[in-house]
Amino acid sequence: MDRPALGRCRSQAGRGFVTPLLRSPPFPGVAPAVAAISHPAARPVADDPGRLEALVASIAATGVAGSFWRDQPAADAREARLIAAIAAGDAGADGLAEALLGPAYRDPFSGEAIAPEQAVAILGHWRAVIEANRGIRAAAGMAWWKRRAIARFLWSGEPLAFVRSAAAARAAAGQGAVAVWPSRAPAGLGEAGLPIVSVEDGFIRSIGLGSDLHPPFSIVVDRSGIHYDPSRPSDLETILQTAEFTDDLLARAGALAEAIVAGGISKYAVSGATAPRAAADDDGRRVVLVPGQVEDDMSVRLGGAGIRSNVELLARARAAEPDARILFKPHPDVDAGHRPGRVPDAAILAHADEIVRGEAMPALLARVDAVHVLTSLTGFEALLRGLPVTTHGQPFFAGWGLTTDLAGSVARRTRRLTAMQLIAGVLILYPRYMDPVTGLPCPAEVLVRRFAEQARPSTTMLVRARRLQGRLVRAYRFRRQGT
Repeated sequence: MDRPALGRCRSQAGRGFVTPLLRSPPFPGVAPAVAAISHPAARPVADDPGRLEALVASIAATGVAGSFWRDQPAADAREARLIAAIAAGDAGADGLAEALLGPAYRDPFSGEAIAPEQAVAILGHWRAVIEANRGIRAAAGMAWWKRRAIARFLWSGEPLAFVRSAAAARAAAGQGAVAVWPSRAPAGLGEAGLPIVSVEDGFIRSIGLGSDLHPPFSIVVDRSGIHYDPSRPSDLETILQTAEFTDDLLARAGALAEAIVAGGISKYAVSGATAPRAAADDDGRRVVLVPGQVEDDMSVRLGGAGIRSNVELLARARAAEPDARILFKPHPDVDAGHRPGRVPDAAILAHADEIVRGEAMPALLARVDAVHVLTSLTGFEALLRGLPVTTHGQPFFAGWGLTTDLAGSVARRTRRLTAMQLIAGVLILYPRYMDPVTGLPCPAEVLVRRFAEQARPSTTMLVRARRLQGRLVRAYRFRRQGT
């Protein structure tokens, strides 16, 4: 607990020194002063019984008062008494007003002053994330360079054991669960009888490619499946099928979508603000974008509906859009030389009119009329921007009434969604986000704002080495293919 940073505050009623009841947990790797959400302040406490009663009810509902939310002993007998009063809904308890309304509160992401109600909302978000991590004792299949980020994402108050084998996972997890990166799962883990929690990159991940070893600032944690596998339910599918989308949540989704579009933000990149979309290309034809994919990617293998190659996808898009001007954008990991699947330009141009390289996805989406995808996240990013989307596979955003689905819909997906409902589920309710500045769990809006403020990724020695490796691999493959 960050008591030294929080200090003590003197109540105006002269009752002595008190520790604020609303305090931040001891997040690993984050200085207490950075995480602190409250600090001493000499301020009068206005008599506002209605406000105090609502505040007490909110704290009782979220359970965010006390030392790491009562997993640790109360600071003293007085704090224990006040926590009991909150649990009982006794807003008139002696000293409670001073303990809640007397301290000053700060937004840890901006440093700006906030009201105690806003502090409760931030603490409530943190508690929801931490509670969702309860029971995850070990992590397997996590690349070494992203383990620090994963440890923060999955922190529940206890350290996370990183293991390499099924046997080590059994020993480390005990009666708990194992978080697994599905494409790197150790052999035999599925037969170990352990609860498995799938972890993958989020949909707004980083400024810079994951294959360039830029750490993720967003992940998804799925206890029932994974979003790119349509053969079984996932937590995302359950959210989209059953969640209550309140007016406040939909308004938040709309504002988030506007910020993403205005900031030119995509999964891996920030391109800056984009111009309004042209109605058609210069020659008057409908302009259709087909994004390339990594052909051995798990989303292609599991959700591609039998389509395995970018050439086959292009051929199908051309058959569906015979008169369109088709643009093909190779997958950035393939173009960077980190993943297999490069197609000779001549094979692409047999179906496409143009190969687009060096143009960020947000800018490209701003100048096309429609998108055809296999399972690419570009389809969701197009929906977010109001573009028509045709799916040739079964991605997570297909089957909800928002896309033209040529592979057929997933039978479990019976709900018809609006675009804002889809955005709320995919970007707000499903992923986890981490603030790249403070290292704290944060809402989606904070990460989007950080990305909009930082247009270029930081280039470490590790990133430089990875890029050099990609260039060498790409040159070797080009030479073998005679291009």
